[in-house]
Amino acid sequence: MNKNKKEIQELIIQENFPYNLETLNNYPPKRLVNTLLSLLYNPDELIKERSILALGYAVSTIADDDIEYARIIMRRLMLSLTEESGGIGWGAPEAMGEIMARNYQLAQEYHQMLISYTPGGGNDLDFEELQKDVISGLKRLSAVYPHLVEEVKHFL
Repeated sequence: MNKNKKEIQELIIQENFPYNLETLNNYPPKRLVNTLLSLLYNPDELIKERSILALGYAVSTIADDDIEYARIIMRRLMLSLTEESGGIGWGAPEAMGEIMARNYQLAQEYHQMLISYTPGGGNDLDFEELQKDVISGLKRLSAVYPHLVEEVKHFL
């Protein structure tokens, strides 16, 4: 594990995690995002959940200065959910929901994509666990912008 990844993971697992979110933004954005994306696959639920929160915070902060880079991150998360990616996309739907809950512009642009992963939405996911992640992501989004997920509130 490289030095930055180790440091970032340490900040995530500490008890004072909420206060570490600001500290995480001291890392170069691309390195931080790449590390947080890799931590979505961590089998430790605490690390995964906090990585999702940190990713939402980081991407929202990035979007304030560079919305195009924030869009690239959203597309990376969506790509991880496709068969072509060769991966499974663990944590991606939850991360998308967290990012959108923190940034209204991204929420307006991508909420329909997250909705499309619900049963019958057109982008069926193969794994039941991923479908649960979609619902979790939509619940997070609905907590802030309920009008964006009105059409799938029966899943929530």
